[in-house]
Amino acid sequence: MASRLLHRLRHALTGDGPGEAAAGPEAEQFPESSELEDDDAEGLSSRLSGTLSFTSAEDDDEEDGEDDDDGDPDPLSAGDRVAGEDAERSPPPDGQRGSQLLTRQLQDFWKKSRNTLVPQRLLFEVTNATVVKDPPSKYVLYTLAVMGPGPPDSPPAQISRRYSDFERLHRNLQRQFRGPMAGISFPRKRLRRNFTAETIARRSRAFEQFLGHLQAVPELRQAADLQDFFVLPELRRAQSLTCTGLYREALALWANAWQLQAQLGIPCGPDRRLLTLAGLAVCHQELEDAGEARACCEKALQLLGAKNPHPLLAPFLEAHVRLSWRLGLDKRHSEARLQALQEAGLTPTPPPSLKELLIKEVLD
Repeated sequence: MASRLLHRLRHALTGDGPGEAAAGPEAEQFPESSELEDDDAEGLSSRLSGTLSFTSAEDDDEEDGEDDDDGDPDPLSAGDRVAGEDAERSPPPDGQRGSQLLTRQLQDFWKKSRNTLVPQRLLFEVTNATVVKDPPSKYVLYTLAVMGPGPPDSPPAQISRRYSDFERLHRNLQRQFRGPMAGISFPRKRLRRNFTAETIARRSRAFEQFLGHLQAVPELRQAADLQDFFVLPELRRAQSLTCTGLYREALALWANAWQLQAQLGIPCGPDRRLLTLAGLAVCHQELEDAGEARACCEKALQLLGAKNPHPLLAPFLEAHVRLSWRLGLDKRHSEARLQALQEAGLTPTPPPSLKELLIKEVLD
């Protein structure tokens, strides 16, 4: 067992892709009887021991609703929480203490590896698993912390996904990337005992390993389906909350989505980043934080550069002018640029506001 773990550690530190690792005798596969062997699960969880906490359900033998339910309930909705116990390690008595421990250990890892020649990869850790009852079915919602290169003191970004979300991602990538996906395994469906502590713990480690393998292959790392998996649910939820006036709740989601995009290095263009900055600017402005709102506008204008025809350029310029005037700061450059757009007929007078465009934007 020790040699197997050492072999995997060497692969992780040298940046070998999952396809190479799967070709040898030490290939990491999930056996059909379970998602991970008992000793494998223990080894994977030991790097950040004690940070995973999850709930369990008494009716463990019920048929799994998450495998057959094609619905898409709100991934951030709270489910029924029942105190549980990790099948591999006992969680800390204080959930906040476990979260702080996770952040500290991940940050220490990145600090130590920052100046090495080893390629830096994202780290994924399932920190919580909640049984969500959505009659007539129920499912397990897995919360993952995502830590990558970035400011050392920033907390990890988080996403919450269910088994069907992971399965959909795996199925879509298999259709598009048969070669790279050949060596990447995925935990099989189970008809019973999906809500036991043992099954939840093994699936948690399997999902961590699955995402780590995907991120290790450049072709998969840049796939649109993987980017959507990480960012799109957060953007949709943040947009919905913003449109309904729940700005403080929306602000946290916009900030988390911005951090995810920065860590993942989203290569599909600036539009989603611009939309995220628009959401941040609108929420900060509605919460009477003009300074932060203006800073978001400046970041967006830097991303836009000289792209005059972009539909978000005039709204960002208009917001920057208005916020600069409120703060008593220089607004002449943005004002002149906005006037030039209006005189050229590239934007109406007055231009649409960021909030108007945010409400009309269709996220797909």
